[in-house]
Amino acid sequence: MGADSQAAPASKQGKGRDVLVIGASSLGTVFEWYDFYLYGSLAVIITGHFFSGVNETTGFILALLAFAAGFAIRPLGAVIFGRLGDIWGRKNTFLITMLLMGVSTFVVGLLPSYEQIGIAAPIALVVMRLVQGLALGGEYGGAATYVAEHAPPGRRGFYTSWIQTTATVGLFLSLLVILVVRTQLGEEAFKAWGWRVPFLVSLLLLGVSLWIRLKLHESPTFQKMIAEGKGTKKPLAEAFGQWKNLKVVLLALFGLTMGQAVVWYCGQFYAQFFLEKTLKVDGALANLLIASGLLIGTPFFVFFGWLSDKIGRKWIIIAGCVLAAATYFPIFKALTTYANPLLAQAEASAPVTVSADPATCAFQFDPVGKAKFNTPCDVAKAYLAKAGVTYSVREASPGAPTTVQVGGVTLSGFDAKGATGKAFATARKAWEADLGDQLKVAGYPAKADSALVDKPKVIGLLALLVLYVTMVYGPIAAMLVELFPTRIRYTAMSLPYHLGNGWFGGFLPTTSFAIVAATGDVYSGLWYPVIIASVTAVIGGLFLKDTRHNVIDD
Repeated sequence: MGADSQAAPASKQGKGRDVLVIGASSLGTVFEWYDFYLYGSLAVIITGHFFSGVNETTGFILALLAFAAGFAIRPLGAVIFGRLGDIWGRKNTFLITMLLMGVSTFVVGLLPSYEQIGIAAPIALVVMRLVQGLALGGEYGGAATYVAEHAPPGRRGFYTSWIQTTATVGLFLSLLVILVVRTQLGEEAFKAWGWRVPFLVSLLLLGVSLWIRLKLHESPTFQKMIAEGKGTKKPLAEAFGQWKNLKVVLLALFGLTMGQAVVWYCGQFYAQFFLEKTLKVDGALANLLIASGLLIGTPFFVFFGWLSDKIGRKWIIIAGCVLAAATYFPIFKALTTYANPLLAQAEASAPVTVSADPATCAFQFDPVGKAKFNTPCDVAKAYLAKAGVTYSVREASPGAPTTVQVGGVTLSGFDAKGATGKAFATARKAWEADLGDQLKVAGYPAKADSALVDKPKVIGLLALLVLYVTMVYGPIAAMLVELFPTRIRYTAMSLPYHLGNGWFGGFLPTTSFAIVAATGDVYSGLWYPVIIASVTAVIGGLFLKDTRHNVIDD
């Protein structure tokens, strides 16, 4: 009786500790993802404030590059903070990363625009994105390792799946805050200055998150390792300098995180950009649709984490990659049909073709803002890309004039007739107006009609994209933790995760939209995630073993 009465409080105390560990780790990570993804959610608006010195197509791609800069630096953050976490401890390290993330996000809300300080504005923005990326590079590995090292055997997938919800919950929270501020201020005020409010709010969230995380204690597995004198002073050398560990790092990157990353970013971020930028869905409505899809799909992170404890992690992740690669094209084409049916009808009934001498057609991307894109071919392609109109390019003979065919009507290409300066701009604007009028006559809408958006079907498609995300992402933290020994775990699991998510995933929006700008096909950017996810499925299927029975308390 006495033993039972003592065991019950101990059991309750253990469960209470686990709830605090999962809750505090998850809440802090939600905050960091909220901060990190605010930028991506507002990329369309940020383009006008920080990249107004270049043409609109290039400006949007540059805004996405600034977004991607935060991802590019994440592997460095993984190395720096992973090393600290394996030497100094998990808890202390992710307190530092949280502080860095909160301060840098708050500063973004205070930055002057391009019109106020010129080129210094986008430079300052990129610097803040780099700080955010460094912080996030150290956060995820710490939180996932910390929670997994508290989890009992047979429950690591379930425990760490709560950490996996944080990226989506953080994105959902950012969309929710944006929607509330947007609704309260109105679209005009929000685009002018209200977009800064969600960034400034992060300071309050930082205070709450730090207060909660300060209540945590160090991981028992890490404490045991230190007490037994099994720690390492050179986790980088062990993780990446010894082939037995480096081989696992490479397999984790190419057989797991690379594919997981493109499925994650395609299903959540690229889908949002596609709705707003390509389909011209109202920004507030697009946020609401994405948020609804996230709300429906998010519980499946925990479901697939739990399921991975029962049947294994590897094949759930690979199945998600295969399903995504097989269905992305029909899903995004269906999004066009249901989100902007008038556009889908126009594309079918009046396809657009640009006929031009290839020598006069440039790639629609200018990182330094020096290219003019003033040839008839470039002017036509730039306008069509801006309008979100799919077009094909037909090679004309050398020296042949550019033409634009909309359905059965052919327009002559833009001809400046030697005009320069304001006269050139006026002539170009007039020609673009003529093309716009012809597109309108052919049924191409300037923007999606919100009344015609089939909201239930769009939300269903978005939820399906999120379901793929939950399959690849729900079990992956547990699998990464189980691949590496305690002494180098924080470092070794963080690098492949952030290489995959920071480089392959983070550059997905930029790469995909650059492909679209080059080809004229709004769906061509999907080849990037389809190919990457397929490669991961093959490598992971052939060379990785499942890890759910691995012992991590070593």
